[in-house]
Amino acid sequence: MMRRMSMRGRVATAAIFGVVSSAYAWSWAADLTGPSPYDRVITRRITSLMEEEHLSKHPLDDEISQRFMDQFLKTLDPGKMYFLQSDIDEFNQQRNDLDDLVKDGDTSFAFKVFERFQQRVNERLATIDEWLAAPHDFTVDEEMVIEPDLMTYSKDEAEAREKWRKRIKLDLLVQKGDKIEDKEAREKLTRRYHSRAKQWQRFSREQLMEVYLTSLTTSFDPHTSYMGPHMLEEFEIDMRLELEGIGALLQFEDGYTVVKEIVPGGPADLDGRLKPKDTVIGVGQGESGDIEDVVEMNLTDVVDRIRGKGGSIVRLQVRPAAGGESIVYDLKRAKIEMKNSEARGEIIQEARDGRDYKVGVINLPSFYRDMSRVSQRADFKSTTRDVRKLIDNFKSQGVNAIVVDLRRNGGGSLDEAIDLTGLFIKTGPVVQVKDSDGNVEELDDKDPGVAWDGPLVVLTSKLSASASEIFAGAIQDYGRGIVVGDPTTHGKGTVQSLLDLGRQVFRIPNAAKLGALKITFQQFYRPNGDSTQNRGVVADVSLPSLISQLDIGEADLDYAREFNQVKPARYERFGLVNDGMLAELRSRSATRVEGSEDFKKVKQNIARFLERKDRKTITLNEEKYLAEQAELSREKQEEEAAEEMSTFNRPVVDRDFYFNEALAITLDYLTLSATVARN
Repeated sequence: MMRRMSMRGRVATAAIFGVVSSAYAWSWAADLTGPSPYDRVITRRITSLMEEEHLSKHPLDDEISQRFMDQFLKTLDPGKMYFLQSDIDEFNQQRNDLDDLVKDGDTSFAFKVFERFQQRVNERLATIDEWLAAPHDFTVDEEMVIEPDLMTYSKDEAEAREKWRKRIKLDLLVQKGDKIEDKEAREKLTRRYHSRAKQWQRFSREQLMEVYLTSLTTSFDPHTSYMGPHMLEEFEIDMRLELEGIGALLQFEDGYTVVKEIVPGGPADLDGRLKPKDTVIGVGQGESGDIEDVVEMNLTDVVDRIRGKGGSIVRLQVRPAAGGESIVYDLKRAKIEMKNSEARGEIIQEARDGRDYKVGVINLPSFYRDMSRVSQRADFKSTTRDVRKLIDNFKSQGVNAIVVDLRRNGGGSLDEAIDLTGLFIKTGPVVQVKDSDGNVEELDDKDPGVAWDGPLVVLTSKLSASASEIFAGAIQDYGRGIVVGDPTTHGKGTVQSLLDLGRQVFRIPNAAKLGALKITFQQFYRPNGDSTQNRGVVADVSLPSLISQLDIGEADLDYAREFNQVKPARYERFGLVNDGMLAELRSRSATRVEGSEDFKKVKQNIARFLERKDRKTITLNEEKYLAEQAELSREKQEEEAAEEMSTFNRPVVDRDFYFNEALAITLDYLTLSATVARN
């Protein structure tokens, strides 16, 4: 969750990031032979900010140095497939020195380690090619370690070769499970590994600095990170929900840039020629510029070439998914508003006991706010403004209840979480925040107006995080509505601020683009005094789901802060929810879930998943592997469905069995609320 710094007179830098220009012109060099002067400037400023501003007030000491080392090596080589143990032994000679080095702005260790990593990648590539060309016996009963804590670095080249033999064998089994013929599978994997090697060889200074300095910052907590200029630009786009380009979502697949989706209403959609699964192999600027080959090019660089000023022309050389020769499409760039990433609504009509009800559903993917324009325009992009419009429309059509779906909402702006809560309560504290000095501040909804005072249901999942948890927790504490979904939400209870490093260093408006530090500087608490940290918001009525069993919560992250409490704030409950009502809602839902074939399958999948969750190895025997994958096919379908929900073309409401049960709970709540009101 993002918040502008305001306590103790700190500068509200998050409101103006992205508007710096090049008074101090500077670009990141691709040369990775050693640190640049700017690396030193950025590193020293980040280390001082971490010690001065981070919530933990943890000194930059040997403990952080050791974590720092581990985080950096894990980021580069998470499966311990590339480095040798002798490399690690050599690096560990400086295990307690990294804190002192970065305080002085010295990042030479990053370049030393990365140079060795590139060397090992090239060496392993020869081994990979050898095993991809070799026959494999898939009838042998052998296994490969998949538990991270049990993985070890190879003690020598012979052990590294054996480790890669098993890895390639597993890769080929995965392809068999996807019904891909052996020859095609080997060609596909060859492209994949060679493409990855090229990506590492083309790694830029900016990318290396992001990885290295974020390894430092995540040694304090998992949500503090360094964003280089490119990543900062992507963050700004996510918050303002608009960019200038052609309106296509791209992804990198085995060396190729592939169109994943077309943004509805964008230039590519209106033109109609570019299709999902098409491959972009070249990009040209203007009506006559040379077509530049982008095969094997870093996806960020491809995107940079396709984006551009609205009204300008970009030409794409495309290999159609349908087959045939490559074609060049000329497209006029335009401003793209990512409508499917903003709040959207739909009214559902449902009959219950001979009466028709209308339920307004609001699908809210994030708490967005265009911070760069808050002080410039009265109509800046705002979650609360968009939701208010939806509510007004719902009321004009006579809805009986509102459902706010936050199941895929990972958070966003703290200000928006407060303002959105204010649409459903009169006034009062929405959240409490505590800084590193222990000072607690109540952040209130000060608008006495209420946009909706009827029955309210908040849908959550383990993916609902940060600002979502503030909203859900406040609604629950006030007794304003009920929370339905996974047993608990994600559990992220910290607040981050974005500090523009160019301004931090030069103290002038038009400073160099040095990126930004996203730093944890507060922890938030519900009106009742509980933190959501690690614990999350516990649902009033929970439903079975596979995603709730995955290790994706805050408590599963390295160096996450602990749960704690502060004194409850003074607030007045609405009395729209009581223990008797919740018991009845749970009982009715449990009865329906018990009789549902779909939920029975979910429970079976959960049981199978839990059986395998703690397994340390995976079989490399084809018969056993494919049998296990067949059992897991339902889970794969659910994972694909979860991914589908995050796409541009997803519906506002997916009337699957899970949502239908949430709707049934809503109608139960609606009728029970009417009974309470009459009494």
